[in-house]
Amino acid sequence: MFRKVAPIVIVALFLVNAVSGQELIVGVKPAPPFVIEELGGNWDGITISLWKALANELNLEYRFVKRDLSGLIEEVSGGNLDVAAAALTITSERETKIDFTHPFYTTGLGIAVPANRFGWLATVQQFFSLDFLKVVLSLLCVLLIFGLLVWFFERRRNRDEFGGNLLQGIGSGLWWSAVTMTTVGYGDKAPRTLCGRVVALVWMFAGIIIISSFTAAITSTLTVGRLTTSIEGPNDLYGLRIWSVPNSTSAAYLDRKGFVFTPATSLRECLAALAEGNADAVVYDAPILKYHVNDQWQGRVRVLSFSFEKQNYGFGLPQGSQLREPLNRALLAHLSEAGWQNLVESYLGHDN
Repeated sequence: MFRKVAPIVIVALFLVNAVSGQELIVGVKPAPPFVIEELGGNWDGITISLWKALANELNLEYRFVKRDLSGLIEEVSGGNLDVAAAALTITSERETKIDFTHPFYTTGLGIAVPANRFGWLATVQQFFSLDFLKVVLSLLCVLLIFGLLVWFFERRRNRDEFGGNLLQGIGSGLWWSAVTMTTVGYGDKAPRTLCGRVVALVWMFAGIIIISSFTAAITSTLTVGRLTTSIEGPNDLYGLRIWSVPNSTSAAYLDRKGFVFTPATSLRECLAALAEGNADAVVYDAPILKYHVNDQWQGRVRVLSFSFEKQNYGFGLPQGSQLREPLNRALLAHLSEAGWQNLVESYLGHDN
């Protein structure tokens, strides 16, 4: 057995020695909790900690440089970067430009939605929301229009019920239109003229439609954000206001499936739009979504329990890189140790 393994070990050691002594340029892209940019130009996170352990084991010297996602791919492909360290998903498209190590983390895409808020306080808050006030204002305008019409035709021949000064007459018309629409039927005010009764007849039938529409609008307003609880998979996203980050694997998935989404400059912008009610769902890498929500958006945003579209994270390397074989061997050995799982749980918790 030793005779079979020895040549492979010798080759791996030769490759490591070939790159040892030269400073590697490692491109990083902030993607907490995998790559976390700290004050003073320091870097931390799951991917960074793993790279440091591998580099220490292989006696590699390196320095970190910050790049965006497209910069990582292009500069590794062109040989300007020796390694790309991020939450870098291994895809067939990227594989045509660069090589990857073995995966070090397997995950999927996740969906973030507004947090459900139940109870009397949340309901009261909805009554003072802009959407609710718009519905009420629209209804008052319609009531006022029909009230003015009845008052205009009744103000002279029916002064007992629609008389008085201008303000009193308009108030009487508004009261009559509200009572008629709600079918309360007090009978204290009723049109006597032909034109007034025609207006009343039209308003009776129109009121049935309007009160139904108004009830539906109120129900929709008071339950805003709760419709997302029906999302049981990515197919339920159709028709929703989706946000994501362009050039990401989540954006590629949405494009491939024909979803229309709003592109944002960062995941933080996406979650802010979700918390403010400007989005219905955010699609992105599940562990990164969970980390950001737990860090800043608890109580306002939540990540659904399921994930989809399997993803594997790996280190990116130039094609034909001599680092690939020794990194893979060190990586496989490191991932089998208990310390790796403890590291992941320290950032993502036990549910990862």
